Amino acid sequence: MKILSLNIGTPTEIEWLGQKMITSIFKNPVKGKKKVTFLTIEGDEQSDKRVHGGKDKAVYSYSIEYYDYWKEALDRDDWVDGMFGENLTTVGLTDDTARIGNIYKIGTARLMPVQPRFPCQTLCARFGLKEMIDKFYHSGRNGIYFKVIEEGYIGEGDVIELDEESEHDVTIQDIVESKVTKGADQGKLSQILDISFLPEGIRQNLNLYLK
Repeated sequence: MKILSLNIGTPTEIEWLGQKMITSIFKNPVKGKKKVTFLTIEGDEQSDKRVHGGKDKAVYSYSIEYYDYWKEALDRDDWVDGMFGENLTTVGLTDDTARIGNIYKIGTARLMPVQPRFPCQTLCARFGLKEMIDKFYHSGRNGIYFKVIEEGYIGEGDVIELDEESEHDVTIQDIVESKVTKGADQGKLSQILDISFLPEGIRQNLNLYLK
């Protein structure tokens, strides 16, 4: 597992469906090392901090394996790293292998997966597709939001090494499936809700499906 590309972006004003919006989803690959703090990556800036960034969404990763899926699903040829707004374009780290509470050493930083991404309209604007949220939601390829456990420096080519294994048998994919199926697997849903550090927004959402 490793970082193929480190991507950062700043607020940009765009027009989508006749309305202006400011978004930081347009991220570009950068060379060299960047500092990862408890809230963000050096040089990266979120536009709406009510729903983006913060300690439980400090770093977002998306697997290059998922790009292969989207290249088949979408008819376009302008693919670039960071296209999904991810800070880290990775290889080998997918939603079904990243357990909530695992701690990964990347460069000199230590990061913990805590939740998947559920996108907003900015993803539609990025791809110029009104139906992109629906396509993304049903693809089962959401990507990983990390909490920073130890600040440090990361960059393109850094190995992603499992440093501590989680005590919870819950993956990012499990959370996605619990939301999409509205808690069809009540046993797995209970396991998820038993995680003490589960981000509050995810907890409130999934609590709706507990019977």
